[in-house]
Formats: sequence, structure tokens, C-alpha cells
Amino acid sequence: MTSDPLAPLAQLPGVAEAAEEAREALGRAHRHRANLRGWPANAAEAALRAARASSVLDGGALQLSDGSVPGSPDAVLAGALRVSEAVEGGETTLVGVWRRAPLQALARLHALAAADLADDDQLGRPRVDPETSQRLTLLADIVTAKSSVPAPVLAAVVHGELLTLAPFGTADGLVARAAARLVTITSGLDPHGLGVPEVYWMRQSGDYRAAARGFASGTADGLTAWILLSCRALHAGAREALSIAQDAG
Repeated sequence: MTSDPLAPLAQLPGVAEAAEEAREALGRAHRHRANLRGWPANAAEAALRAARASSVLDGGALQLSDGSVPGSPDAVLAGALRVSEAVEGGETTLVGVWRRAPLQALARLHALAAADLADDDQLGRPRVDPETSQRLTLLADIVTAKSSVPAPVLAAVVHGELLTLAPFGTADGLVARAAARLVTITSGLDPHGLGVPEVYWMRQSGDYRAAARGFASGTADGLTAWILLSCRALHAGAREALSIAQDAG
């Protein structure tokens, strides 16, 4: 019996290869000459694109307009931008917290994402029921235990589990995608956050939602489809990173 509950996922058909392709693609993006020293500006642009795409996936706006009101599409985007800024901030913000205390980081992500979408007493507070509490604790244990599976697989699991649980009841998609980004950063897969897989998920939103339902089903086929889609998104996100770097010169 394996001590790593995620280990069997790395053996699913095509997963190891897809994860390695994603890793190689992100590595190429990091080695682009514009990212050797100028990566902070490119990471900021990646974070902005990620926030906009994540907002759209949750029914939010792509651009802020004048006269935003709580609960509006602009409010979703505003939350996504706050989340993106916090994740991009590095060790001084949520990246460091995620390494030490993932549940604390998730609470903070929700407080930022849902500030204009939920009542103050609901911010950062997941549902209090045995299943949600148990699954969140297990997820945090997996993150802090440094699973042996490739980082793209871990990111897919964190993302998919949070979408499935929807622990907060508002802005759960924003939180799930931000948590996946934290995994790619803290694992060293994408240490500067240059990739933008969110754009792929936005453009393939039907496939994204169908694959998320497959993950929630817990079947081997469903898990495989979700992880492979996540790896494709990371690969496409690396191409987006290269485009940003090329535009930067």
C-alpha cells in the first residue's frame, strides 16, 4: 500500500507524459531571454491575464467599468484581481502562507475573491460539515507533505478538489484556480508565475466544466480526463508566457 495517496494518479494513461510536456514548456518560457531578468514585469502581465480569464469563467467581467456595484460582473473581476495580486506577491504574501498553512491561504484567497460578493461574516469561512472539513484537511495534508507526483498532477488535484467541494459557496472557482497557481509556483514548476493556463480554460470553458464533473465523479476515466486537460492548459499557458516575453522584447 502506497504512503502517497496521489501516486496512482501518475500511473493513469498519458498522465506522466503530459505532465512532463507541461514541465518542459514552462521551462522554455522561463529560459526566454526576456524572462532572465525582466520576469517581474512579464509575471505581472501574466497575473493580469490570469485574473481576467478566471473572472470570465466565474461569470465576471473581462474589463472593469465605471459604477461597479457589489455582486456585479465587475465585482467578480475585482476579486480576481485582488487574488492575482496577492499570489503574484511572492514569499511576503500568499506563496509563503501556502507552503506553511494551506487552509489559512485558502481562507485569505476567499476573503479577497468574495469581498464584494459575500457578507463579511462569510469571508474566508468554509462550510462547517464533516465531509468538507475532512476533505479540506486531507488536501492540506497532501500539499504540506510534498507529494511525490509531478507538480502538474498535484495542481490538477488541488484545483479539481476545490471545484468539487465548493467549500465557500461564493467565488470557489477563483479560489480553486488561484490555489492551482500557488501549487505551480511553490513546487518550482512555474516559480515566477509566468504561465497563464487560465486563458486556455476560459477558451475551452465547455471542456473545462465537463472535465471538472469527471473529476468529481472519481472514476479513472474522469480523473484522467481532468488531469490531461490541466496539463494541456499548463502547456498552453506556457505558450502564452512566451508570447508575453516576445512582446516585451
